[in-house]
Amino acid sequence: MTNPGTPAEAGIALRCRKASMAAMPSKPIPGSSGAVLTELPSAYWPHAATGLLHLPRFIAKCKFVKAHGALPPSYAKNYKRGMDRFLCLHLGIDPAAVEKIVFDAANDAEIDAGLQVLLPADRRVAKWNRDYVQKGMTASGREFLREALTAMGCADRMDQIASVVDLIEFDEGRIE
Repeated sequence: MTNPGTPAEAGIALRCRKASMAAMPSKPIPGSSGAVLTELPSAYWPHAATGLLHLPRFIAKCKFVKAHGALPPSYAKNYKRGMDRFLCLHLGIDPAAVEKIVFDAANDAEIDAGLQVLLPADRRVAKWNRDYVQKGMTASGREFLREALTAMGCADRMDQIASVVDLIEFDEGRIE
């Protein structure tokens, strides 16, 4: 360790170290939102066959349930509800129908074939994707984000977490 020199130089060095530590953004308190499935695809990743955001996550959650019997409680509370249901409402389908396709399929090609039959011809992809990435941007949505980030120990991140989709990405470690 080097000698900082004069007491004034030592004070400057200490203030610089404190400033650099204070500038580090907070990260979620481990376990604050429950179990985290980092193996789920990004909320911003579109479904290859349809272009729909969130559909790859919903399919991945269905696959997880098929393989493990259930999702961790932190995900189970919104399985076929929350964003899964919002997507299905947009498409005019039942979330259980998507789950059935995944459960009955032997591979991704069969899932895609089943979805092609289930989903409407006019999926209004651009409308859904825009609405999806803007979830949480209303006054009540911002309050929800504030409460969630506070529970995670990250209230200081309100300026960087602009939507529910950002919150998902942050919680799963894809936003630093």
